[in-house]
Amino acid sequence: MVIFFEGRNLLEDMALVMCVGALAAVICQLLRQPLVVGYLIAGIVVGPHTPGLVVPTERVLLLSQLAIAILIFSIGLEFQFRRLIRLAPTAGLVALIQTASMIWLGYLAARLMGWTPWESLVTGAIVSISGVIIIAKALEEVPVDSRVRELVFGVVLCEDVIGILLLVVFNTLANGGKLSLLALSVNTGLLSLFIVAVILIGLNTIPHMVRRVARSNRREALLITSLGLCFAFAVIAERLGYSVVLGTFLAGSLVAESGRGAEIEKLIEPVRHFFGAIFFVSVGMLIDPRVLATHWFALVVLSTVVVAGKIISVTMASALVGERPNTAVKTGFTMAQIGVFSILVAGIGPGGFAARGTLYSLTVGVVAITAFLCPLLLRASNPVANWIDHHLPMPVQSVLSLYSGWLDRIRKSPEPAMIEGGEASKSESTAHK
Repeated sequence: MVIFFEGRNLLEDMALVMCVGALAAVICQLLRQPLVVGYLIAGIVVGPHTPGLVVPTERVLLLSQLAIAILIFSIGLEFQFRRLIRLAPTAGLVALIQTASMIWLGYLAARLMGWTPWESLVTGAIVSISGVIIIAKALEEVPVDSRVRELVFGVVLCEDVIGILLLVVFNTLANGGKLSLLALSVNTGLLSLFIVAVILIGLNTIPHMVRRVARSNRREALLITSLGLCFAFAVIAERLGYSVVLGTFLAGSLVAESGRGAEIEKLIEPVRHFFGAIFFVSVGMLIDPRVLATHWFALVVLSTVVVAGKIISVTMASALVGERPNTAVKTGFTMAQIGVFSILVAGIGPGGFAARGTLYSLTVGVVAITAFLCPLLLRASNPVANWIDHHLPMPVQSVLSLYSGWLDRIRKSPEPAMIEGGEASKSESTAHK
């Protein structure tokens, strides 16, 4: 029996969602399980695919968009642009390597299950990009080393840029268009221009505005101003065809340049918890248990590909850019899930699984499973990394140490050269005089 709780207003729907979510969260707390699990279960309970009380999905999904903006904005508050610039080469290469590896692995797994080339290509894209919101929520429950945190968020930001380009490519192919190198180059150039313009204009306006508001010593004004900037940048990015994630992250980083990032982060924390719960409930509402039960084998295969593939590819890529084995392993375990980007990609494409909704339901199922596993993998990353550190053969450790030192010297070599060049020029100028 299904009772549709359609309610005359949003208040009634939210009352049901939050009460069921609170009950599930309390039960998970007593059982010492991640709160994310409780929110996902609450979403299944009030979702349209489960008999019982049903809340209209559209309203909760609308609020989940606000949740995405606030969660990513709060992450951006931790990253000033100087840190981002320092992380860009390393994180960018890791993101590129792991994305390419996962697209190939997802394509191969789908082909082995007998899916069409198009379905396999879409599957490769689905398993390629990690879920930044799931990572952020998991790191609230299970803290990690600062270096791991920096690298993880640097990589997922670069993945978001890659994801935007992938969405452009897949939308073009799905609509029967021809993909050309020129069109892809134009889209890449426009995206880069957007990021540069936001940074240049924002650095000259946003920090000054935030500092002026902060000097009034009114916490409410500072909170509202910050959230206003968050949603303004989200709207700008979305209107231009880019990701809300990218816009809100840039907004958070610009606000952080004011030097008030930590203070604003504390103000936003209660809001972030509230909307974070709504986001995971909305994901749970999309899960269709009947489809997952019918295609359980594909669900297991895709979940295994995501977890094992990302742990291995991210760990290897991180080691390749010179990270210590301990840091590389923890980074790989942290990024072993997928999120909102995968759900967006799953809705693309004519015919096949995409049209029937099967691939979409499978994707949401994998998102839910990997969201459940994420905090558990984070807790397991420390003992696994320590075990590898103690059991890694000495010759391998020596080679990795020499390799890491060599990369550090390459990265730092331009600075001494510039200093020496400057001193030489100064000496020549003095001698000439």
